[in-house]
Amino acid sequence: MTRVVLLFLLTIMLTACARKPLQKEPVEASGNTAIVTETLPANRPDTVVLQPADYVSPPGITPPDNYIVPAALPKDTVKPPPVLEMPAVTVGAQRTAQYLPLLQNKRVALVVNQTSVIGSAHLADTLLSLGVQVIKVFAPEHGFRGDADAGAQIANAKDARTGMPLVSLYGKNKKPTAADLQDIDVVVFDIQDVGARFYTYISTMHYVMEACAEQNKEMIVLDRPNPNGHYVDGPVLDLRLRSFVGMHPIPVVHGLSVGELALMINDEGWLENGAHCNLTVIPCINYNHTTRYQLPIKPSPNLPNMQAIYLYPSLCLFEGAKVSVGRGTNKQFQVIGSPKYKYPFSFTPVSKPGATHPLFENELCFGFDLSNIPPDTLKYRKQLDLNWILRLYADYPDKPNFFSDFFNKLAGNSQLMEQIKSGLPMDSIRKSWQPQLQTYKQKRKRYLLYEDFE
Repeated sequence: MTRVVLLFLLTIMLTACARKPLQKEPVEASGNTAIVTETLPANRPDTVVLQPADYVSPPGITPPDNYIVPAALPKDTVKPPPVLEMPAVTVGAQRTAQYLPLLQNKRVALVVNQTSVIGSAHLADTLLSLGVQVIKVFAPEHGFRGDADAGAQIANAKDARTGMPLVSLYGKNKKPTAADLQDIDVVVFDIQDVGARFYTYISTMHYVMEACAEQNKEMIVLDRPNPNGHYVDGPVLDLRLRSFVGMHPIPVVHGLSVGELALMINDEGWLENGAHCNLTVIPCINYNHTTRYQLPIKPSPNLPNMQAIYLYPSLCLFEGAKVSVGRGTNKQFQVIGSPKYKYPFSFTPVSKPGATHPLFENELCFGFDLSNIPPDTLKYRKQLDLNWILRLYADYPDKPNFFSDFFNKLAGNSQLMEQIKSGLPMDSIRKSWQPQLQTYKQKRKRYLLYEDFE
């Protein structure tokens, strides 16, 4: 009986120690870039004690036979699962009290898609209901409602629900023109990113910032968590390969929220002619670069769940090769394969919304099913995984035709393709990235709005 009482008292003491309010000091504004922050109140009603799933013991996982087992994790990274206080994340869009005064009596344009929500309501509907003068919406890749194919042309139109003009920022017109901004005072950007250099919403953000700088318009970025913001990895972009799938000298996995990246783009002089945008960032609350954040809405048609989001930085390299990443299936960015392999697992891409003409449409593909890897195992790895592309290149029967020219744009350099072709081991490839990665990491720290992962 005494032992039970002691255990009960010990549990109460540990819980009390854990419940310390999180604090975040205000960040001062500099130049014409503003960062709106606040100190978190103690004893928040939305604070709960949860058992985090960030730590998964590799020995306790038995993977299926039909996928490639990731490299073993270093023993010193295996930690016991602590009990941590994990308040609910408040995204920038939810902090209306911070940015509504910036929109008062101004003509507003939105850069938004299906992820731009406050609870269950779209940001556009919310702002209109609050009396904000929303004039138009700029639609990025996949469109305003997020249902167009990757790479599909987005046409100018009107939103059926609100009647607002929709101006395409994908296709021939990736940057707002002077005419597009003539009747606008401030542009609000609110789109969920996934933290990979080739995810084109950050390229859209760049062009909008550039247009606002050139036309002397204000821009507000409503920040959202980066689900892959817990690590930095991959080759840094060689600017000779600059394109819409890679515009900045950052690694494949850049480890920044869109708000942090906007600050970097602005202050590093990466806008055309060194232009500087009149930028305000509304940060998240209760978020840092180790937070386990579950996206409430899929960020694009072919990233349907957290497995796909965590796998995306590694598997997107296959978009520059003769390998399907599952477009046209129900496991987009969770299966990989081609008709030319002889692996036991198979799948057949078909035409469907978001992938009307997928690679190898109606052809039986053989490859690997990665969908059964638990999301927390993928998050735990914290690195770009080259195992799959090294294996599939080694097993491809027609090696001279494995890669397309697009691969170098995705990789961000011309070395990775040659390293794979030459059979260079993964550790040696990763070592070649390190000098530029270390330089980038030091630069990155200057723009962090949230506690870092290291």
